[in-house]
Amino acid sequence: MFEFIAGFGLIAWLITVLIFIFWIWMLVDCLQNPRLQGTEKLIWVLVIIFLHGLGALIYFLVGREPRL
Repeated sequence: MFEFIAGFGLIAWLITVLIFIFWIWMLVDCLQNPRLQGTEKLIWVLVIIFLHGLGALIYFLVGREPRL
């Protein structure tokens, strides 16, 4: 039973780290995005910061321009 709990804790920790890396990646991408100017960039940064993983996901799906 303890092995199952420890394994689940390791998986939860790994998922948390991956979400944090994704969050940092989207925040940096937003700050470096030349298409966003002034207030729009500020709003996206605030969305990413205050909504954490969900805000980063919203930016990834809606605000980020596709890279080729």
